[in-house]
Amino acid sequence: MFSAVLAGPRITVHLVRRLFAALLEAAEAVPRIATALDEVRATLRHLERLLAYVAEELPELVDQVEQIRARVDGLDDRRERGGAGPNPAESVSPASRRSG
Repeated sequence: MFSAVLAGPRITVHLVRRLFAALLEAAEAVPRIATALDEVRATLRHLERLLAYVAEELPELVDQVEQIRARVDGLDDRRERGGAGPNPAESVSPASRRSG
């Protein structure tokens, strides 16, 4: 009988201890969450700078691809007309001038 009388307060004390432990864990987690959010913000800022750089360079890359495509089309036209391929005097070597 005595244990039945103390069961209610014992359960209450147990629940209060669990609640206090959970609140303490949550309070300890706040600085870690803040640090993680700061890292996410820094990552987003870095991505924003990277995307701005890519956006600035993209038109130049498109121009270079179009120039390469025009050269390839020109080579194809020469092969269709002449049949032999590129002129050996125009061949590319590691010492050739670069146009890009």
